[in-house]
Amino acid sequence: MTDRYESPLSSRYASQFMLRQFSAEKRIETWRRLWIALARAEHNLGLPVTQEQVDELVKGIAPIDFEAAAAKEAEIRHDVMAHIYAYGLNCPLAKGIIHLGATSCYVTDNADLVLYRDALLYLRKQLAAVIENLANFALEYRSMPALGYTHYQPAQLVTVGKRASLWLQDLMLDMEELDDVIGAIRFLGCRGTTGTEASFMELFAGDTAKIDEMNRQIAAEFGFDRCYDVCGQTYPRKLDSRILNALSSIGQSCYRFANDLRLLQHDRQVEEPFETKQVGSSAMPYKRNPMRSERICSLSRYIMADALNAPMTASTQWMERTLDDSANRRISLPEGFLCCDAVLRLMQNVTRGLHVNEKIVEKFVMEYLPFIATENLMMEAVKRGGDRQQLHEIIRTHSMAATARMKEGLTCDLLERLAGDSAFGLTLEEIRTVLDPKLYIGRCPEQVERYANLCLAKAKEVGTLSAEDINL
Repeated sequence: MTDRYESPLSSRYASQFMLRQFSAEKRIETWRRLWIALARAEHNLGLPVTQEQVDELVKGIAPIDFEAAAAKEAEIRHDVMAHIYAYGLNCPLAKGIIHLGATSCYVTDNADLVLYRDALLYLRKQLAAVIENLANFALEYRSMPALGYTHYQPAQLVTVGKRASLWLQDLMLDMEELDDVIGAIRFLGCRGTTGTEASFMELFAGDTAKIDEMNRQIAAEFGFDRCYDVCGQTYPRKLDSRILNALSSIGQSCYRFANDLRLLQHDRQVEEPFETKQVGSSAMPYKRNPMRSERICSLSRYIMADALNAPMTASTQWMERTLDDSANRRISLPEGFLCCDAVLRLMQNVTRGLHVNEKIVEKFVMEYLPFIATENLMMEAVKRGGDRQQLHEIIRTHSMAATARMKEGLTCDLLERLAGDSAFGLTLEEIRTVLDPKLYIGRCPEQVERYANLCLAKAKEVGTLSAEDINL
């Protein structure tokens, strides 16, 4: 197929599970399972559907004759009717009761709900695996001082693990949102062309209890314990917004992590995995580009943009339904899932192989520690009888001079300047006693230990996927 366009999501990035999940075969197989569930419920509730017909539908679920369905669709211009016809070829005894009382959205929308729910559950496990990797990383480096940044300018010290806990918290918030969306998914059921169930009022002679029981049985067969209370022909498209927003949220968190890592790799403080024979650049053999992190950012940007589709669809439903959502949803929802799947696969790979160059991290800490320590130095000088305001001005003056020297490419000499100023009142040896980086990391180790263990407990609760499961 090298002479036809193929989505990079399918050819390069997404997992086999997700490709299978949104394949034509999986979709039509789910349609057929829905037709079976409808026929079974109708048989159980006394409609003219025999057990033999139900059994034939079960036996005839495969194979799916896509060529016959395509030929029929070309003739009648209706994909659901074309697949009813193709299913009937497998089930001659039952073909007359397939889709009895249903509309197209019975199979299309309910199938989407099943596919989306199962895909979200899969992504949930992938997210848990990323959380587990990062939590273990945070614990390992919970006490290792690192230069902190605000406005991407040197600030107070943090630890390598504490920074990882910020990434973790974003992902844990995504997990909360994912759980909320999964918990909110309801089944559509078989509700009719405008959601009134009028056709089943006719079939069941006005027995509303049987209609409710039919929907309960069908929903239960697919693992749902409730249906939407009211609907038009389709399930509420607000759900699509919630789904794509959840995927976008994951993309935002992954982008933030990968972008931070790209900045850190620029300074060689923390690096993504780099394989023995990996090529960093076609022109510059010495380069070690953060290509995985760049890809995470690139794909995450796509997810965030893709999420704009669903709100526009949800806001233009035209009373009981319109069909201008169909083509958009066929693209935006599956691609949102495939893209998020790709990002989380990359995230697992990167977070499992993060490398900290400890000497580089220490070098950055020690370069800026003299400035960070000045407040403690000032307090110590005050204890020895110094004037706080005068000491503040001494530190400010020497700090500016030391910074100017560093801008000339020279080393920082702030401590030497302070020790040489008799008005400051501290020797260089006395000054160096307050230069232990661990004096400046606050509660980082405690914060990381508490939070990372909470994250590990959540990952254990969710369960994770092996590398083999997702073909890393």
